[in-house]
Amino acid sequence: MSHPRILSRDEQEKLDKEKNISDFQRTKLEADAKKNWDLFYKRNADHFFKDRHWLTREFEVIRLLHEAGGGRVFEVGCGVGNTIYPLREEFPDLFFYGCDLSPRAVDLVKDHVQYDSEKICCFQSDITNPDPPLTQQIPPQSVDLITLIYVLSAITPEKMSLAIQNIKQVLKPGGTVILRDYGLYDHAMLRFKSGHKIQENFYKRQDGTRAYYFTIEEMAALFENEGFETCFNYYVEKETSNKKEGISVPRIFVQSQFRLRSQSNSS
Repeated sequence: MSHPRILSRDEQEKLDKEKNISDFQRTKLEADAKKNWDLFYKRNADHFFKDRHWLTREFEVIRLLHEAGGGRVFEVGCGVGNTIYPLREEFPDLFFYGCDLSPRAVDLVKDHVQYDSEKICCFQSDITNPDPPLTQQIPPQSVDLITLIYVLSAITPEKMSLAIQNIKQVLKPGGTVILRDYGLYDHAMLRFKSGHKIQENFYKRQDGTRAYYFTIEEMAALFENEGFETCFNYYVEKETSNKKEGISVPRIFVQSQFRLRSQSNSS
């Protein structure tokens, strides 16, 4: 298994000493996931995440879809529309679906000045739960492109495959999933204090939201086991400056593109 960076002795000792939270705490975090994300958006509204203008630079498939005459894009975990609205501005011929676990986030998307119900359909959904199915909102096998930007990491590992199975139902055979998520040994992972580890590489933040830190092998296996082929899958390493603390920290992300094999939806 590849590691994007080598830990110092102190960092490795810190990880080795971490104890998992109790089963009761873990179960409660899972039960409260929707509530915790709703409270997150109540506190932060649309002021926390930046618009993702970098997506078209990193994923050529978006521009190719536009050049082919348009298509349907599904932003899973849409938050307040930080993917939908930058792409909508650049490619007005695309139709966008969006869903989020948080009803408050969905309301914020719909309250946006650029929301147009003829070009955007946004709804609340828990993608780890097949009931109700996504096909109640989106026709089966109708979407050309699905985006998963920092989404799978918020899901308990035992339900990640189920989430992929659910979103796959609305993706066309040959359709594409693009994603960026947190990578193993990212600075944010190493900063967690004692009492925040849920299980291996999975942590709870102070506000009750959760984050999993992936290897590229784990990410590839999740999708390949569900009938996808890997187009690319690699670590993105960045230095992020914290001006307030006067430090620069190493961030590590996994960036991937997967294509749904044509036969997988008919098997």
